[in-house]
Amino acid sequence: MSLSHALLGLLAVEPASGYALTKSFELSLGRYAWHAGHTSIYPELGRLAERGLVEVTSEGARGSRTYAVTPAGREELRSWLLQPPKQSGKVRNEEVLRMFLLSALDPADAQIVLAHVAESTAAAAAELREIRAAHEGSSFRGPEGFGQLAAEFGLRQYEAVHEWALWAITQLETDQKAG
Repeated sequence: MSLSHALLGLLAVEPASGYALTKSFELSLGRYAWHAGHTSIYPELGRLAERGLVEVTSEGARGSRTYAVTPAGREELRSWLLQPPKQSGKVRNEEVLRMFLLSALDPADAQIVLAHVAESTAAAAAELREIRAAHEGSSFRGPEGFGQLAAEFGLRQYEAVHEWALWAITQLETDQKAG
């Protein structure tokens, strides 16, 4: 994924200023999907405008600009979203690496790690359940629905990892009793 596609997606939902886009990254995208600050967002908006993928629709006080996605930008976003994600060969997922290396710990320590995984995923799932409940019945399209499909995706991931952690704890306990 790239910052340009994230910006195109946000602007496809509704036109926004660089400041509003920065807030979107601070509040939700940066926490769950993609981190970006104003020092990368503003230059990327300029590059997108140069490529004809976004345009400035209004200018406000102190040089504030509102951007909107162009038809070419919508087509670029559509093309990117319809393609399967590319595997770059460089996978860096610290959580998965930790799970690979759990067997290097004593079983009791591994259970502590897994208990933390179970607790943190339960808490994160509860938070996303609240977000989903607050938007229950709303459309999944447009500004009011922005992020709701992603929130449901995240919720289901947290639930799956939580269940896996509980299962893994049980497996380690069973191995300890057998060994």
